[in-house]
Amino acid sequence: MTPIDPTAQHGAAMWQRMLTGRSTAIWIATAALFAVSPMVAPGSLNSAPLLSMLPFAAVLAIVAAGQTLVVQQRGLDLSVPGMIALGAVLATGLPQGHGWPLGLAVAAGIVVPAFFGALNGVLVTAFGVSPLVATLGMNAVLLGTVFSIADGTPSGASADLNQFALDRTLAIPNTALIAVAVIAVAGVVTQRSIVGRKLTAVGVSNRAASAMGIRVSVFQVVAYAFAGLCYGMGGVLLAGYTKTPALFLGDSYLLPSVAAVVLGGTALTGGLSSVVCSGVAAVFLTQLGQLLRALGWSDASQLVTQSLVLLLVVLVRELVPRLLQRRRTGLPLTPRPVVAS
Repeated sequence: MTPIDPTAQHGAAMWQRMLTGRSTAIWIATAALFAVSPMVAPGSLNSAPLLSMLPFAAVLAIVAAGQTLVVQQRGLDLSVPGMIALGAVLATGLPQGHGWPLGLAVAAGIVVPAFFGALNGVLVTAFGVSPLVATLGMNAVLLGTVFSIADGTPSGASADLNQFALDRTLAIPNTALIAVAVIAVAGVVTQRSIVGRKLTAVGVSNRAASAMGIRVSVFQVVAYAFAGLCYGMGGVLLAGYTKTPALFLGDSYLLPSVAAVVLGGTALTGGLSSVVCSGVAAVFLTQLGQLLRALGWSDASQLVTQSLVLLLVVLVRELVPRLLQRRRTGLPLTPRPVVAS
């Protein structure tokens, strides 16, 4: 038998850890994208392009944080457009049309979507409605509510909200700072707290979590409520930044939020998730879109490219571990087992 070189074995193990981690790929891809950007489009990393990119990346990161917890619970939230639009229309329409104080209107723009998010969770857990059906139906209800509140005409954000969204603190956009704070808190709670461990246990298996004494329905409702809160916050920030938000401004965030969650390594089968990596993936997707626009690519070409990148990352994440395992053991590739809920 030919002896195995320890150095080669150690090197193979290092590469395996780098390439097989579910969350590693997005960090590498994001670093590579920012390294390549100035070569492909000179000036794309200057202060002006970065400062124009960060607010939209921040909104997507916050929205993706909410979507991450829903996917962790083996769901998929299709009510993102309606939630974002509701948050925006409440933050802009209530002060202008009903004389509400700005602070109270902003709070309503965040809390009311959280309430509808909790209602999504109740429909899924208490009534057994499929997450896709429940959130799709909720999206229709929310969009109807948005049109009713706005009376078909979007309202402009107040000067204070617009100024806050445009301002910077220590040269960093306020929207980006809020996104970092939200993701940091959510990341600590989901990864380092008892609540986070219970959310993971529920996402892995309802039956096992229930057998452990965890109130499954409560934690699932909490996950959907947190998602609604994130969507509402994203809608408020987006309304302030764009000044006069369109009533369908949330439509462009549904697919990117799912893409960010998948690219960040969250398992669609539930349980395994990373809010922080979803935030990194949001930065990756936003910078990729800005780079393609700088190159003059059409919107259709950008969507195709983003889809191909998503497919490539998923394939690398799924196939590389199995190929390395086959190389080490000489065994044929076998499909990964599916964990029953």
